[in-house]
Amino acid sequence: MLKITFSLVTAFLILYWNNAVNDRSEPIKSATSLAKADSLPNAASWPAELNVTHFAGSDLTPSPACLAVAASGEVFVGVDMIGSLGKTPGKGRIVRLVDTDHDGKVDKNTTFAEVDNPRGIIAMGDRVFVLHTTFSKETQKASGMDLVVFEDKNWDGVADGGPSPLIQSISSPKFLQSRGTDHSTNGIRMGIDGWIYIAVGDFGFHDAVDRSGKKLTQLGGGIVRVRPDGTEMEVFTHGMRNIYDVAIDPYMNVFTRDNTNDGGGWNIRFSNQIQSGEYGYPVLFKHFTEEIIPALVDVGGGSGTGSLFMDDPNWPAKYNQVPMMADWGRNQLYIHRVTPDGPTFTQKEEEFIKLAQITDIDIDASGSVYLSAWDGAGYSGNPGKGFVVRAVPKTWQYKPFVDLKESSVKDLATLLTNASAVQRLAAQQELLTRKEKDVTKASWKVAENKQLPLYARVAGIYTYAQAAGASGNDNLVKLTNDQDVREFALRALADRMKSNSNVPVEPFLKGLQDGTPRVQLAATVGLGRLGRPEVADALLKVKVPASFVSPAKGTEGPHATPNSPIILPHVAVRALVALNAVDACVQAIGTENATLALWALRYMHDPKAVSGLISAYGQAKDDGTKNQILTTLSRLYKKEAPYDGSWWWSTRPDTHGPYYKAITWESSDTIKDFLMQQWNKADDNGKQLYADLNGRLRMGITEFGGEEVVAAKEEVKVDLNKIRNKKGQVGESSIEDVMLAIAKIEGNPALGKQLFTKQGCVACHSLSKGEVMKGPFMGQIGSIMNREQIAESILKPNASISQGFASVLITAKGDKSYMGFVSEESADKLVVRDIAGQVTTIKTSDIISRKEMESSMMPPGLANELSYEEFASLITFLSQQRK
Repeated sequence: MLKITFSLVTAFLILYWNNAVNDRSEPIKSATSLAKADSLPNAASWPAELNVTHFAGSDLTPSPACLAVAASGEVFVGVDMIGSLGKTPGKGRIVRLVDTDHDGKVDKNTTFAEVDNPRGIIAMGDRVFVLHTTFSKETQKASGMDLVVFEDKNWDGVADGGPSPLIQSISSPKFLQSRGTDHSTNGIRMGIDGWIYIAVGDFGFHDAVDRSGKKLTQLGGGIVRVRPDGTEMEVFTHGMRNIYDVAIDPYMNVFTRDNTNDGGGWNIRFSNQIQSGEYGYPVLFKHFTEEIIPALVDVGGGSGTGSLFMDDPNWPAKYNQVPMMADWGRNQLYIHRVTPDGPTFTQKEEEFIKLAQITDIDIDASGSVYLSAWDGAGYSGNPGKGFVVRAVPKTWQYKPFVDLKESSVKDLATLLTNASAVQRLAAQQELLTRKEKDVTKASWKVAENKQLPLYARVAGIYTYAQAAGASGNDNLVKLTNDQDVREFALRALADRMKSNSNVPVEPFLKGLQDGTPRVQLAATVGLGRLGRPEVADALLKVKVPASFVSPAKGTEGPHATPNSPIILPHVAVRALVALNAVDACVQAIGTENATLALWALRYMHDPKAVSGLISAYGQAKDDGTKNQILTTLSRLYKKEAPYDGSWWWSTRPDTHGPYYKAITWESSDTIKDFLMQQWNKADDNGKQLYADLNGRLRMGITEFGGEEVVAAKEEVKVDLNKIRNKKGQVGESSIEDVMLAIAKIEGNPALGKQLFTKQGCVACHSLSKGEVMKGPFMGQIGSIMNREQIAESILKPNASISQGFASVLITAKGDKSYMGFVSEESADKLVVRDIAGQVTTIKTSDIISRKEMESSMMPPGLANELSYEEFASLITFLSQQRK
């Protein structure tokens, strides 16, 4: 249904999962004793300190993909009857639900607006922001995704008119048409800095345009942000795969739950998103991990969806000040207890509230939390599935939120100091509609007041910065002398490109020397945004830790292990690249700052960088420096092709790196000529360096050797017809009877392991990381699906096909055709595995046509010969795979 590939099966358990997995370091423990839901439909458990009520059912909220709650308590739910596989428009809407007596059950409802594929909502005063798919009226095909705003000035629960676009075309239409929204652009959330943060999936986008006419293109996923008026669109972070939402704390720390490749043994990762950071998917996060900001943890298989940073005084302390992350695949809302670690965090995950395919979460100003659940609505929506629940602490008492429109500037400024994040943000946004002179005066009083809590001063700083614009920079500079708020003053000074042209660099240079890593981080990011090349020398002095080491040949580096020391140099490199500080980086070669300089030069495809590196090589005195220069030049030999929106790397991309669709550029010949000269001078031992670089960086210089061999053949042959035509108890019974029977049979996992091979499962599935990855990885299926789900996936393979592993029919030159699922894809080749386990590598240049089939590659009936006992044993064995 949702953008995360919520998969169920093809090729024998091509399951509805999104990823698979590394072992967890320790089992997850529940947050507290859990209350069992005896009477509440579909909500399985929650902490005993909470009351959870069934707020709305499928009659009002079928297939709810997202929701948002206004500060005053109105709930806006995105009904998505298209889902992730549907292609027909006219099936989506935003419904507005009101609980007039605050008993946790909806009393009034209206259809607020009709939009297709709603994927994110923000309810702010009389404005409702919505991210959704657009369709052509002429062709009835998806034409892109837009971020729009509706208004309801008369508060009647129905939008006053059509939407006003803020950003258009922020997802590539080609893949929305062919695949649906599974990897599209999704959740939106507003921070106290006033930006709307947008979770972009790895469809990416080409020529998205904001309201000012600014265009932006992004290859792959990450976070994009924009002002509420639809201007100043920019990339915040890059290198994510399939994020669905973001959680933002009072201090503008951003968290998200991402995943990596479908079914290949890769997992859900929880990360701290640091502005300007590169997170590496898919080309850097395995073999170039020294260059990325790693995730904070790998939590195993799942499907991350909506998220919220809980910051509300009505909630118990142990459930407050924490990111809450929904996981559709695990039917679970999680808490991540984050602990500061230099400029970033460490974390500990805990189970919190269990819901059937939870999709989103939000909170109002009274502390009422609302959660939406897909509840098995399938991949194209279901009118009979889906619900919303409300959760409040047992000590909760309803307190109405003030009427902001009737509040004075003084009263609104007081609300900026409230302990509720929802109240602070709502008050801020209303303040910004008042007279600038009054707002700047009132918000400045909050910002400079040292007696107020830090969260209140931060709210004051960002409100002041938004109201005053460039005229407020002098006051913000003064605040950089206040150690308590220096970090936030620096961030606010550099935050708006249109307002920072007169900002002095001195506070940022001073911040680089601050003893607080978070201040250093804010200063480093800020220097990259101010656009002053003269600061490059200061940035080059940022120290690179010993952890800056490339993974050994043939190994993968740690991409989900906290690495606090790498953050500052990483962001310094991003700042140097933003400044195009070629000259300063070249001049630093051979100095104590050479490591950072050469790291930054890897991304500077500039002829000056190439000539400077070649010149530095001639002046270098030691082999170590020379080899580093050769490595950097080799990295620059190719670059990523400009993205035009016509292609995508699929759910199983080639992750070798460092580029996906590599091309040569104007200095490639110069680099090759120089490398060849040095190669010709080298002895046999010396030539190995060039072979290693050629293989690692995929330069394609044949003379060097070292190029990797593509997909090895595996001789696994299975006669599936022979298996499926045998009739045992399973084959002679209805699916319902089989499911009832195995529910009463425990099964023998040892027998199930034998049957896994006998029934041909090994042709398409691996159980351990040491095996070649084939179809969906089965080594952790038990943590993704329960016994009943696994059984249904085997018995009904065509019921719901994993979007990562649907069968494809390839027609190629030479009158050849191939059918199977794509196990690896790059710009140059396609690796296809057929149902018998045979692997074929096809050059993309030889492909004439490619068609995704509507049926599973696994034929039905492969369990027909089994008895109930045998089938139960197979299911039990699979359900115990939790590696």
